[in-house]
Amino acid sequence: MNSKVILLVEDNPDDEELTLMALQKNNILNEVVVARDGVEALDYLFGDGANSFMQRRVLPTLILLDLKLPRVDGLEVLKHIRADDRTRTLPVVVLTSSREDSDLMESYALGCNSYVRKPVDFAQFVEATRQLGLYWLLLNECPPVKP
Repeated sequence: MNSKVILLVEDNPDDEELTLMALQKNNILNEVVVARDGVEALDYLFGDGANSFMQRRVLPTLILLDLKLPRVDGLEVLKHIRADDRTRTLPVVVLTSSREDSDLMESYALGCNSYVRKPVDFAQFVEATRQLGLYWLLLNECPPVKP
């Protein structure tokens, strides 16, 4: 298994399953940690629970972040990620079904690296996932993580 961890922040079980299937279909076999709302995502990144970064000492290589999340929304999660020195440079791809221009503009204003609208068609979703994986996990080089 590849040591590059993907943090998938997704509250919709169908979209979670589609994303995991698309990753697998494209032979992207990295470990995927799933956070089902903003609180779980923040706990993984900044908390001290058993599955958190603080315990595992492994920050994700890529965060796939939905925006419309319960408890803490994706934009708030993005604010926290960019406000902390340890996570400030992590690649964050907003992967959302939102068609609202305000979400697009605010995501970039808060520092997302990419904004992808989830294709409705599964074949297009698989292709979008393949391209994201190829770019962010193979081609892109991230700065070293601060301890």
